[in-house]
Amino acid sequence: MKLRFAHVAALLVLGTAASAQAQSNPRGSATTTVDGKKVAIDYGRPALKGRTLEELTAKLPADRIWRAGENQVTTLTTETALEIGGKVVPPGKYSLYVHAPATGDWSLAVNSDAGIALVKIWDKAPDNMKNEPWPHYLDYSKVLAKEVARVPMKSGKAAPAADLFTISLAPAGGGATMTMAWGERSWSLDLKAPKK
Repeated sequence: MKLRFAHVAALLVLGTAASAQAQSNPRGSATTTVDGKKVAIDYGRPALKGRTLEELTAKLPADRIWRAGENQVTTLTTETALEIGGKVVPPGKYSLYVHAPATGDWSLAVNSDAGIALVKIWDKAPDNMKNEPWPHYLDYSKVLAKEVARVPMKSGKAAPAADLFTISLAPAGGGATMTMAWGERSWSLDLKAPKK
């Protein structure tokens, strides 16, 4: 069976990512409270390293889904229900992705799928990484049915520019504003307690 070029390239990226794990940037985290309950995001922090965001997003697959970080899956864990863009997300742990079309607004995709163990997609995964959850960025269609919300984000300008991808959570009223920043760009949306 022939492997498509994209799959071979992806496996090479996986190999490079996993073997360089010890040398990659430390994972980032952001924490806040909504309605008195903890909300946390855990994510990988890729660096631009002189590249442009346009160069990197040009390499996205046809569905234009990005894993919202690097290496292990980016997660949102919430102890309370959240209203995100008018959609209610129950308490629990979710994987986060970004739909980044070539033109138009970027959207946050919240998915109930926890990711796939690295060893299931790369049989040479190092022992310390074998069971780490990896995002479905090679074929997001496999978990599209588990998407709980896809919400457009407000685009802005990062100040200052961020070489390292960064996600922050800032209190806003009784909720919080989640902001992603990379390069000179930022994307944000509000997380609120659902109306009772």
